[in-house]
Order: sequence, then structure tokens, then C-alpha cells
Amino acid sequence: MPDKYIPEIKGILRNNIIEVPQVIREASGIIVFGRRIKSLIFSTDVAIIRNTNADAVIAVYPFTPQPVIAEAILNVSEVPVFCGVGGGITTGKRAIRIARHVEFQGAIGVVVNAPTPNELIKAMREEIDIPIVVTVVSEKEDFRGRIEAGASIFNVSGAANTPNIVRRIREEFPHVPIIATGGPSDETIRETIKAGANAITYTPPTTGEIFGKIMDKYRTTF
Repeated sequence: MPDKYIPEIKGILRNNIIEVPQVIREASGIIVFGRRIKSLIFSTDVAIIRNTNADAVIAVYPFTPQPVIAEAILNVSEVPVFCGVGGGITTGKRAIRIARHVEFQGAIGVVVNAPTPNELIKAMREEIDIPIVVTVVSEKEDFRGRIEAGASIFNVSGAANTPNIVRRIREEFPHVPIIATGGPSDETIRETIKAGANAITYTPPTTGEIFGKIMDKYRTTF
């Protein structure tokens, strides 16, 4: 049977968007509150977030989580947002308060860092109803303990070792939802999906890199 024809509509002014790799569509996806999510763009740049075809945003950054940042991203994004709420340096009641705040602001889920203790995950689970996404960086993680504490989804970020971590989780927990980094190519993304990832995070080029290409084009045109 031939592939279904999918009509596509693009504007003139909004034709230049960041498209996630097509291979990500091979993932099964994760259904969260009725939305099927296969691709997540890893960014806090509101211009990029506004101009992408990703199914969702994973907004995690290497600073103390601040509600004003989450609000800005949530106000701009046209797709669901998973907001980082700490768990490493920012922990305890502060992380829980931030999680509660972003839930009220409309986040579809919260993301906690790898060092987050299970006690904090359990306390956060008692305070919020949206999914808690727990970041995983090693196959030595206590996955069962995380799930029992209240983890809803694992977010695997193990660089080149990511597929191995995903396989390790999938062997023990066939049905737990897994988001994972896909790596730099279609081949690495496909390997991660085959290992068992349900959804893939994509790191886009920076606005500076995108602007550089546009400026190069301008320079050769004029």
C-alpha cells in the first residue's frame, strides 16, 4: 500500500522553522494527557521554541530554576512544555514549590536532575498531578526505586552510552515511558529507538549558528 499523502501548508513569513529529524517519527511516542509526543526540542530559547515542528519542549538549563523563565517559555510555546525544576543543587521544598508553580502555569510535566533523591520525588509526587520526568545518566541507577518513588518517565541522557542505558531499563521495565537523547545522526537516533526509547530529544542549532548561515546567504546575494 502506498504511503498516505499528507498535505502540508507553510506560510511565507514562517516558512523557516527548525524541523526535527524525520527518523524520530519511527518512535512509538508517549501519550500524555491525550497528546502523543515523539519529538522534544531541548531548548530554552523562546525564538527557537516558537519556530519548530517538535511535538514538545524540554526546558532544562544549568542554572537555578526560576518561575519567570518557565512562564516566558510557556507563554511562547505552541506545544506542551516539560519544565526543569531542579533536584540537584536546587532541591527540597524549593524544587517542590517550583514544580507546583509550573503545573499551575500549564506545564505538561516537570523534569528533575539525576542527583534528585527518591525522597524528594516522593514528596513532589504528593504535591503535583503532572508527570515527573527523572533524568538518568547511568545504567547503575536504581530504576525500581525511582518508579516506586513516583517517577512517571525516564529521561535518558548518557551521551554515546544512551542506547545501552535504554536497553538496560527496557529489559527490566518493558512498559515504562522513556525519553532519550538521539545523538548526532539518523543512525544514532534509530539505534536509540530500537533500544527501546519511546520519544527522542533533539538539540537544535543555536540562533547564532542559524543567523550565521542567513548572513552568509545575504553576503553572496548583495
